[in-house]
Amino acid sequence: MSKRELIDCICEINRSAKPEFLANFSEEELNTYLEHLMELDVEELAVSC
Repeated sequence: MSKRELIDCICEINRSAKPEFLANFSEEELNTYLEHLMELDVEELAVSC
């Protein structure tokens, strides 16, 4: 995934995230953060069911 795609995915999950802020991080850091957000998202779905 490109840096832009990572930022777009992060912003879809974390609507308070600003693309300008996220652009300061490396692709590796963004990918790690996105993985973390996706884990949280799955946990939230499991708890709400």
